[in-house]
Amino acid sequence: MNYRMLARLNGEILIMEAIFMIPAMMISAWESNWNAAASFGYSILIILVVSGILLLLSKGARRRGFYAREGMVSVGLIWIVMSALGCLPFVISGEIPHYIDAFFETVSGFTTTGASIVPNVEALSKGILYWRSFTHWVGGMGVLVFLLAIVPTSGNDRGFTLHLLRAESPGPSVGKIVPRMKQTAMILYILYLVLTVLDIFFLVIGGMPLFDSVCHAFGTAGTGGFGVKADSIAGYSPYLQNVTTVFMILFGVNFSCYYLLIMKHFKEVLLDEELRLYLGVIFGSVILITLNLRGFYKTLEETVRHVFFQVASIITTTGYATTDFDLWPSFSKAILLGLMVIGACAGSTGGGLKCARFLLLVKGLRRNIRQVLHPQKVQVVRVNHRMVDEQILANTNAYLSAYVIIIILSTLVVSLDGFSFETNFSAVLCTFNNIGPGLAQVGPTCNFSAYGIVSKLVLSLGMLAGRLEIFPILAIFSRSTWKKL
Repeated sequence: MNYRMLARLNGEILIMEAIFMIPAMMISAWESNWNAAASFGYSILIILVVSGILLLLSKGARRRGFYAREGMVSVGLIWIVMSALGCLPFVISGEIPHYIDAFFETVSGFTTTGASIVPNVEALSKGILYWRSFTHWVGGMGVLVFLLAIVPTSGNDRGFTLHLLRAESPGPSVGKIVPRMKQTAMILYILYLVLTVLDIFFLVIGGMPLFDSVCHAFGTAGTGGFGVKADSIAGYSPYLQNVTTVFMILFGVNFSCYYLLIMKHFKEVLLDEELRLYLGVIFGSVILITLNLRGFYKTLEETVRHVFFQVASIITTTGYATTDFDLWPSFSKAILLGLMVIGACAGSTGGGLKCARFLLLVKGLRRNIRQVLHPQKVQVVRVNHRMVDEQILANTNAYLSAYVIIIILSTLVVSLDGFSFETNFSAVLCTFNNIGPGLAQVGPTCNFSAYGIVSKLVLSLGMLAGRLEIFPILAIFSRSTWKKL
């Protein structure tokens, strides 16, 4: 294990985290909230001290000998350390006084989950609200992707950058948009930034205050869902709700599609099977739920608006709400639970199983049925007219196995707190899939504060595992990871 390189990466990421806190500190100072401003100042100082120690310990670190194992462990450790220190402003300011609660909130932010333990979000100061929402934006595309985009690399670093990008990026496989990984990371973040700015622009011209627009755009871009109001998006105008719906769907699309559109490869985008599945599931769900909600709202326009918003919010794992969907009929709630599992596209900021992985599972199942019927015939799985590597199919099946096992075990543990099965199962499902609100006592009008310390830690690990595609977190707790090869 390349321990020095692990220490160096953690040190570099912590410097970035300290820099990211500066705008929140400035907002607190502008608001004359010196308690919050001081909490950010102390947090930055602590983070820089820890970073300095790690960088001293990593002197002489080399990227040679940095393989897939190191990539997995680096990503897992960085996200845990970043959350463990990123929650300090909440604790020091006293706005979330208990460390485990603050850790849960910060993990929920960085993993773009949006599950909260805060009973009254409007009581938080603006600097804290900004930092809380900004964690979504940083975590949406990935902190290591950001590091790869801005840190200079040499020609022999290709394996190093590829292992990091593969470990952090969502989806069954990670490819390059352009030949160099650094350029790929830079293109992804430029697209991410442009879409975020466009979202802010359309929210502002719709009458949303600038601060609210920035925070909500961060939550939409990262498909996170932290808002600045207790009622999420419900109190804003239909126009602002519709803008958020559109941008949630846009951020749930594989960012490679946007690059292809820029390169004028329109046909390739239109024929993309994952994109067609993603949009088909959205529109199909909207039609079914709208039919099921006949008479639930006063007008058809209101019904379609709420349904479209909630379908977009759940499938992209954003978690914003314009209505209490926990009051919807069972059929509609069952569809939403299904959308929690499917999730958005691979290569987007959304969570869940991912449409690409769901597509591979369906095609793999169909291939296996055909093999049973025609054992002598060679059967292959194709996506977008390209043959899928058998290793990717094997990894997809392994992911599904780990996915099911973790959800079952997590549900058993959190059930010790004595809540209903609907509450516990949806709590595990919505945190593991990085969605935010669940059903019953963790529904869109409730929060996770009632859970005990053990449950909050289990749900926090679930959020990290879901955001990092399970394996980086499992790698940390595997004995074989730390054995000498």
